[in-house]
Amino acid sequence: VQLQASGGGLVQPGGFLRLSCAASGFSSDYYGIGWFRQAPGKEREGVSCISINNGSPYYYYGDSAKGRFTISRDNAKNTVYLEMNNLKPEDTAVYYCATVSGWIVTGPYGMDYWGNGTLVTVSS
Repeated sequence: VQLQASGGGLVQPGGFLRLSCAASGFSSDYYGIGWFRQAPGKEREGVSCISINNGSPYYYYGDSAKGRFTISRDNAKNTVYLEMNNLKPEDTAVYYCATVSGWIVTGPYGMDYWGNGTLVTVSS
């Protein structure tokens, strides 16, 4: 499985970005795709996840994403998106996508495959 993240950039506070995670070598061995971020000097954080089953998707949102970020998928394109609204300087980080085996209240688990990072910088 290979994951390719894209869509990062420089945006002003209050702005919008849409990240994409394109998957190839698709596998049924994992439950979903998640977005993670890591800011300088901070631990990696699970942002949001979505299941990749053929039925209705299931979602996970971390506290930092609730109300501002939306995760979606296009199974035909093997692509997962993360729409980020009302961006804040504290959202500045390198964002990664990864396969996940599932998630619990405290966050996702079982990240076997990771994509490259895409840098999001929120600054005026």
